[in-house]
Amino acid sequence: MKLVSFEVPCRTGPHGRVGVLDGEAVVDVGATHRELLARDGHGAADGVAAAVTPSPMLEFLRAGEQALAAAEAAVGAVRDGATATDRQLVYDLEEVRLLSPLVRPNSIRDCTVYERHLLNAREIEQGELPDAYYEYPVYYKGNPDAVVHPGEAVTWPRYTDRLDFELEVAAVVGRQGRDIDPADAQAYIAGFTVFNDFSARDVQAEAKPVMMGPSKSKDFANGFGPCLVTTDSIDPTDLRTEVRVDGEVWSESRTDGMSHSWGEILAHVSEGVTIHPGDVIGSGTVPRGCGLELDRWLQPGDTLELEVEGIGTLTHEIHRE
Repeated sequence: MKLVSFEVPCRTGPHGRVGVLDGEAVVDVGATHRELLARDGHGAADGVAAAVTPSPMLEFLRAGEQALAAAEAAVGAVRDGATATDRQLVYDLEEVRLLSPLVRPNSIRDCTVYERHLLNAREIEQGELPDAYYEYPVYYKGNPDAVVHPGEAVTWPRYTDRLDFELEVAAVVGRQGRDIDPADAQAYIAGFTVFNDFSARDVQAEAKPVMMGPSKSKDFANGFGPCLVTTDSIDPTDLRTEVRVDGEVWSESRTDGMSHSWGEILAHVSEGVTIHPGDVIGSGTVPRGCGLELDRWLQPGDTLELEVEGIGTLTHEIHRE
């Protein structure tokens, strides 16, 4: 199931909703759930629908398994024609604006579990990585207030001359947990999305010797989307990826070859720390998934497309500030 956050125009302004992407249509989960309750004679359809299938996505994830079950039922009912009503329950993609699945994530952690990406990157001297890299999945914490939506322009920060993209897959946490066993990790993941971890490469190189993490070089833009694919619908460990700039294919890769599994990532992140619905955890850049590895660099005016098989294509235009 492909969950999306989307906006529809209303008299009072754009209205954010949670939906399911079904081909070229978007099923409004909350509205359809409400109609199904009313059809079945439920006397408090509005209140139950608001509690079980709330918006935005963060609240929807907090509602847990009952929200996901209701979303599946909503899609099934629409496909079966069991939702006769005057209320609009389904929209063409052209009618809505897709947002980041999480308009504001609860938190962002980004790992780096693709050894080949790091060995390809120029900052790794003589093709060697520290022992700690192989012992546990190192991560940094990103800025959840710097989300850019699918199709939205990314502003080139004035403090960098080397703006770069980074193609990743991100897991979205759907259940609270702590000290998670790797074997149980999938139960804590709601689904996976495409993550573009934008980077100011020159600033990153300057700050690296201080050993305080990426900081300013990663603080300005995090792209997610176009949808959140639930774990029952996708295996994220061997998907085809492609980078395109202005329609030209810059690279192709796959999501296999992780140095640490998603189970190991969830176990490490949750060791002594509670994770919550809406936390986002990035895999790190796939091999050949950034300009630094390719020695090809974004320019103002470029249209960037990052595609991951089974999830979709995340598109952004690059604008000067």
